[in-house]
Amino acid sequence: MILNFNDFEKQDIKFDINQLQKAYYEILKIKNFDGPKGISNFGAISLTQIPGNPDSIRGHKARGVFWTKPNSSGKECVRDIPIDEKAYSEFIDDYKNTYFKEVFDALSSKYKLGRVRILLKQPRSTLSWHRDPEPRLHIPIITNPGSIMVVENVAKHLPADGSVWITNNTKYHNAFNGGEEDRIHLVACVLDHKFN
Repeated sequence: MILNFNDFEKQDIKFDINQLQKAYYEILKIKNFDGPKGISNFGAISLTQIPGNPDSIRGHKARGVFWTKPNSSGKECVRDIPIDEKAYSEFIDDYKNTYFKEVFDALSSKYKLGRVRILLKQPRSTLSWHRDPEPRLHIPIITNPGSIMVVENVAKHLPADGSVWITNNTKYHNAFNGGEEDRIHLVACVLDHKFN
């Protein structure tokens, strides 16, 4: 079997990890993690919204549509609600004085972004096996050696060193945190990226 690490693309842009971590803790003083009611092991803090529409980041809109194979039948099912990613162009005012605004501006000048969120994966937890409508940009902020992302049959740890990755989330994948501290990533939907 040939392992395809091409689904993890390290980008030629890097940010200050100390400033990212500082900004994360600043945001936690303003806002805590949200997610759809009744959905465990998912937490998000949205950094962008549809202009003038704070409801665009609440409940199921914090998560968005994905496809999964939930049981042994292997039949694909759709979950959650579709999101108009290109509409999420407004950086939320409450966070404009953090380093994340600088990061957002730099990324927006290089990529066509949808929602930009800080995502939490709690210790000893995992996402479902699923696929998303578009690739995702990841900047690990806090991680540990047991935090792994799997795309199809390839597993990779993304270090928290300021690096930017684009992952092929249009393929079946998951992420798990096998460590004993939270895994925190800045995650953005990338609307104009194609994998080979």
